[in-house]
Amino acid sequence: MTTRNRDEVEGKARKGIGAVKETVGRLSGNRKLEEQGAAERTAGSVQAGVGKVARKVNEVIDDAARDLKKP
Repeated sequence: MTTRNRDEVEGKARKGIGAVKETVGRLSGNRKLEEQGAAERTAGSVQAGVGKVARKVNEVIDDAARDLKKP
């Protein structure tokens, strides 16, 4: 198992912050904050997804390199 990359970590954090903003906006009746939170949550999901894809590609490359080194 490899470590998570920066995009995955930052994306998940951004997603969480966006969810909090969205909830606070909804509870306080602040439509603008709710919309900003939803947008930030979606952007965080996309960023985390990009990071996950990059991590998976690196895992495949590492596995292929390891296989090539085997006698």
